[in-house]
Amino acid sequence: MIIEHKIVIADIKLVADFQRYILYWRKRFTEQPITDFCSVIRINSTAPFEEQENYFLLCDVLPEDRILREELQKQRLKEILEQQQQERNDTNFHGICMFCNEEFLGNRSVILNHMAREHAFNIGLPDNIVNCNEFLCTLQKKLDNLQCLYCEKTFRDKNTLKDHMRKKQHRKINPKNREYDRFYVINYLELGKSWEEVQLEDDRELLDHQEDDWSDWEEHPASAVCLFCEKQAETIEKLYVHMEDAHEFDLLKIKSELGLNFYQQVKLVNFIRRQVHQCRCYGCHVKFKSKADLRTHMEETKHTSLLPDRKTWDQLEYYFPTYENDTLLCTLSDSESDLTVQEQNENVPIISEDTSKLYALKQSSILNQLLLQECLKTRRNYHRSNFHVFSYKTDMKE
Repeated sequence: MIIEHKIVIADIKLVADFQRYILYWRKRFTEQPITDFCSVIRINSTAPFEEQENYFLLCDVLPEDRILREELQKQRLKEILEQQQQERNDTNFHGICMFCNEEFLGNRSVILNHMAREHAFNIGLPDNIVNCNEFLCTLQKKLDNLQCLYCEKTFRDKNTLKDHMRKKQHRKINPKNREYDRFYVINYLELGKSWEEVQLEDDRELLDHQEDDWSDWEEHPASAVCLFCEKQAETIEKLYVHMEDAHEFDLLKIKSELGLNFYQQVKLVNFIRRQVHQCRCYGCHVKFKSKADLRTHMEETKHTSLLPDRKTWDQLEYYFPTYENDTLLCTLSDSESDLTVQEQNENVPIISEDTSKLYALKQSSILNQLLLQECLKTRRNYHRSNFHVFSYKTDMKE
């Protein structure tokens, strides 16, 4: 169009549907002269007249062009939302995990949540994604070409690529790659704005409406996932009901009976998550080949409610979550009554040492006893390894 017809279209990347855009203006140019719509740009204006050329700029400064672009954007957004809704309701999805080749059937959220939890690969919430099949195929093609999804470097073999993405924590997509923009609904919301621009918008205009009535505001929390299966629930109450009905596991009852405070609940949840992730029954310690086999076993033997002794799961290592962004952990109760229960159960007084007399503190500190014991232990090991025998007097001099 530039070479043959001298027509330049401004901000062509912002045209939501280029084919419809072209067809519209093709019809309009047959109805009126092109100069009625386009700005004329003359090049080589200082050259002789026969060497001068006129170019025609079509842009959204023209109200008709602006309205057309907005209508195309609205139409495109409508189509994208319809496609997204269709994918959300689709139960015939079929996909294979890019990292472990496990096959998934049902809804697209199953494979996306699996990759997020099992492989720490999170491309976003399923409800934010559109054209999911094409998206996964695009990512799979890059991995097949031995290309890192984040830094986009190419490697010599699959194992090298796998180690690189794991060690460098590159199990995520490159946010600067515009190729992925078409797979996120946020990029269709406003004309000419990408997801970065939408997120970086200034919120100062909200300050002008501080007196507005927010009584009808309803918060929609992120879905929490069951401890034993892939079931998600919009509210924690529904998730508790599901775990009790489907798995005979009553977290609230366990909390009450054992008098668990917030941090103990966290450790218990992380312990169960890790055991299920490793396909191991925490009731009888038997390991299974798959999570499905584990669930079947625990349901048949009623081992979901057979918790091990507290000393097994009440360990520091279970402060760390098994899965990133575990919503269930954020919904656990942290009321002050929990602290009261803990204090009543433990009843351990904590008395600080007087640091005003440091010399006396050094002489009477319990650390001296610990240091002496460690020194004696080191000497004994030294004596055994070198087959030397020293008298008590010589040993004390050392």
